Amino acid sequence: MNQNILSVSGRIFDIQRFSTHDGPGVRTIVFLKGCPLRCRWCCNPESQVYDIQQMNEKGKLKTVGKDVTVSEVLNEVLRDRPYYRRSFGGVTLSGGECLWQPDFATALLLACKESGINTAIETTGFADTEVVERFIPLVDVFLMDIKHIDSKKHEEFTTRPNEKILENARLIAKKAKKLIIRVPVIPGFNDTKEEIEAIASFASSLDGVNEIHLLPYHRMGQGKYEGLGRPYLMGDTLPPSAEQMQELKAVCEKHRLITHLGG
Repeated sequence: MNQNILSVSGRIFDIQRFSTHDGPGVRTIVFLKGCPLRCRWCCNPESQVYDIQQMNEKGKLKTVGKDVTVSEVLNEVLRDRPYYRRSFGGVTLSGGECLWQPDFATALLLACKESGINTAIETTGFADTEVVERFIPLVDVFLMDIKHIDSKKHEEFTTRPNEKILENARLIAKKAKKLIIRVPVIPGFNDTKEEIEAIASFASSLDGVNEIHLLPYHRMGQGKYEGLGRPYLMGDTLPPSAEQMQELKAVCEKHRLITHLGG
């Protein structure tokens, strides 16, 4: 393998093994630092800022973020190669937003491909087209969020408009091996039948897309905001009920989309 690839460095904040919710099979998830969006409900607020941070965790300061090379991460990923083979799993880049560390992320994906490891990324899709093009030949499965079709509401809740995201979704659908649309279902933002209907209609219009995941809002990341000294903007928002999620699932299925609740 090219040593230049292995020496490329990037910034991550975690590596999680044995995940079964972030792509097919058993997967190792590499969480990259930095994201251009500031979604109000984000469960990984420590991923948003590229800088290395200090977070209070149960009364102790924890350093969040470290610089690593592709070689160091690949060594971690390869530890679980037997599990990937048995389950058709692999590695998933998450974040944060890996599109915003393109040199490191594409080098790591290339190293995984050359090692025979299946690759996936979880992405907001918010990046320049030229950047997205670099990822397409290196990714087996794109797991892409479509949070809302209305750009103004999207910007209100995430700080960014969605035109570029929808444009990149069309590009990825046309050129990538596989694209799965994911929708975080957020009360007060996109949890009506009409809003999910609009997303499902868009998803079903994409070339080759036949699968959508509806991810119900949860508050598991709230303590991280406190640890970072940041306000949690979702207040007392409660997760959608199981009954409501089933109703939204039925909306998507009307568009002939294979619809999963959860990961």
